[in-house]
Amino acid sequence: MSRDYKGSDRKGGSRSSGGSLFIGILIGLVLGLAIALGVAWYINKMPTPFQSRAPATRPEPAKPAVAEPAKAPDKAAKPAEEVKPRFDFYKILPGVEEPATDQQLRDAKAAARESFYLQAGAFQNAPDADNLKARLALIGVQASIQTTTLPDRGVWHRVRLGPYGSVEELNRTRDTLKKNGIDTTLIKVRDADR
Repeated sequence: MSRDYKGSDRKGGSRSSGGSLFIGILIGLVLGLAIALGVAWYINKMPTPFQSRAPATRPEPAKPAVAEPAKAPDKAAKPAEEVKPRFDFYKILPGVEEPATDQQLRDAKAAARESFYLQAGAFQNAPDADNLKARLALIGVQASIQTTTLPDRGVWHRVRLGPYGSVEELNRTRDTLKKNGIDTTLIKVRDADR
């Protein structure tokens, strides 16, 4: 059977939602306040790691000591056991050091004072220097470009290879470049000049 809804009253829609919104906000505020108070109480009850709980004590002034006669040590007492250090490297490391010979010192000073480079070219245009660097890279030689300003000559871009630690390595590179048609100049640079 069918039913006619036209004449029925709607009671569910007449309720106002303004009062329930206010009650919801009020309950949320009360719960938030209760949670905040609970967290604050919990944090205050925990011991802080930055405060020491031990009461501060003042050292008492030293009393004048009356010298007592020294007692002879008991022969029955056990000798104090030697305390073994936790790590042994304190004893090992100082013995490992070996003094350097005079020849080693001279060689080290000479190596520290000067370095050797091969200069493949110097250009006033940066693209020319980049082209030579790329050509060297195709040969398998790594080069760097150093830009410098010379008085009365302007800006120059130097294409340099190195520094080389051994003369053999320097000569090998120089021969490789010579076979590929690139002339180089040996440059000696002191550490103070860098």
